[in-house]
Amino acid sequence: MASSGAATGDDVGSSRSTLRDADSRDCILEPLSLPESPGGCTTLEGSPSVPCIFCEEHFPVAEQDKLLKHMIIEHKIVIADVKLVADFRRYVLYWKKRFTEQPITDFCSVIRTNSKAPFEEQDDYFLLCDVLPEDRILREELQKQRLKEILEQQQRERYDTSFHGMCMFCSEEFTGNRSVLLNHMAREHAFNIGLPDNIVHCREFLEILQKKLDNLQCLYCEKFFRDKNTLKDHMRKKQHRKINAKNREYDRFYVINYLELGKSWEEVQLEDDRELLDHQEDDWSDWEEHPVCAVCLFCEKQADTTEKLHIHMEDAHEFDLLKIKSELGLHFYQQVKLVNFIRREVHQCRCYGCHLKFASKSELRNHMEKTKHISMLPERTTWDQPQYYFPTYENDTLLCALSDSEGDLNAEGLKEDGIPVISEDVSNLQALKQSSVLNQLLQGEGSKSQRKL
Repeated sequence: MASSGAATGDDVGSSRSTLRDADSRDCILEPLSLPESPGGCTTLEGSPSVPCIFCEEHFPVAEQDKLLKHMIIEHKIVIADVKLVADFRRYVLYWKKRFTEQPITDFCSVIRTNSKAPFEEQDDYFLLCDVLPEDRILREELQKQRLKEILEQQQRERYDTSFHGMCMFCSEEFTGNRSVLLNHMAREHAFNIGLPDNIVHCREFLEILQKKLDNLQCLYCEKFFRDKNTLKDHMRKKQHRKINAKNREYDRFYVINYLELGKSWEEVQLEDDRELLDHQEDDWSDWEEHPVCAVCLFCEKQADTTEKLHIHMEDAHEFDLLKIKSELGLHFYQQVKLVNFIRREVHQCRCYGCHLKFASKSELRNHMEKTKHISMLPERTTWDQPQYYFPTYENDTLLCALSDSEGDLNAEGLKEDGIPVISEDVSNLQALKQSSVLNQLLQGEGSKSQRKL
């Protein structure tokens, strides 16, 4: 057991005023969650509180800073790095028991303030910190226990099918798994709070965000607005359909913030980036790329390969994209425009076969399947337009999987619309320069210059 003596000196005397300042201002400390109730606690059920280490005073969990002030002023004990204590309640209960077994000086460093003053004006404060091996081990065990609880909670939410929630932007209701609602807001409203598997306590998180919107507060800049329409226009025009990453209120909803003791997601991410820079020359031969899901053109079905997605669209919707590509002789960019055209029409709940609009995508899908309009593409001039070069959805993985096969080129190395395709591996560069279409452009510019002269 480590024991420490009193420290004296001018450098310690100045800490007296610092400690007394706690009486005049509140400390800003992180909130703690207590999923379990340790044995031996005599608090009211449904109203958890934390006892003082030395007396019978109790304080609500949400008022942890008041308890810290009480212990400093009344008992002259300071707990170092409170924000690094994963479970403050269990931590206090542990030391409350230990202090009844041994003197406080066996565990705490003693700080004597105002040491040059007369003895009656001197004060001794006790510092409880992780320099003490027992305290360090306790903090690490509490961190491991909290991480275990968070991962168990995340696992329950991941497979929970009883979730019921409403979209914050279009008021559409969703039931089943939380990922359905989160994916909808990301895909339809460009509001992305992260992958569902990275979030914990999702219901509470969404309730907090909804409350902010109900109070007419922007989720990103956190300014308040006079009415709902003004708030919507602001978030759309300023691209503020995202949360403020600097707001520590959201940290407890992301699993990454529980991984390492005392480190936020920014610090963990920064370390990961540094590690990548330090290992740029490492062997990447064992790299395995994780599959990215592509979404069906007509429903919410996702597949980890484009082959599976093509089979789904053909079986479920009688839409054969590969056959259409072959019959119409579509090259890569024409496929891109066709996909973006269909995405936009479906997003707007409009049938591209008869131009009727519907109240929801499910009604549109039922209509198109019943009338066989899914396979009735409009004239090429309708969708083969420059505006459809731009993706309807920014994260549309299907666009990345479209292929420009060798069959798209004719024997002369030209696409069907006359666009020359030049291989990157050119063996005779001089011949290419002489036959390049750029020569014709240069000759044309030269003749224009002579006419001007």
